[in-house]
Amino acid sequence: MLRESAIAFGYHLNLTAIGDPSVAIGVPGGDELLRFVDALVTGCKADREDARTAIMDSLGPDCLVDAASVFGNFEMMNRVAEGTGIPVSPRAVERMKDTVELPDLDRLSTSSESH
Repeated sequence: MLRESAIAFGYHLNLTAIGDPSVAIGVPGGDELLRFVDALVTGCKADREDARTAIMDSLGPDCLVDAASVFGNFEMMNRVAEGTGIPVSPRAVERMKDTVELPDLDRLSTSSESH
């Protein structure tokens, strides 16, 4: 969905940025949004405050609310999917392979070792 939206708006999306913060993602406000998500995931209060300020300064308060809402909804959907054991089909895994491999997302495990 992100890739198709970028194409539709004429952006040159660089998914490598998801796994490497030194790379620009190529979407207006994308670097600030990635920083915000990273701060929410790591739980570092100072990073969260800095990331919120960066979004407010560059994208405005409405975008901050939208970004927090999308993050919260995505987190909820993942928990429901994991909790109910929804399987991911081999076809879906194959279709997403380039997206997962490019930013090195396969290093993230859903096994009990990572929780």
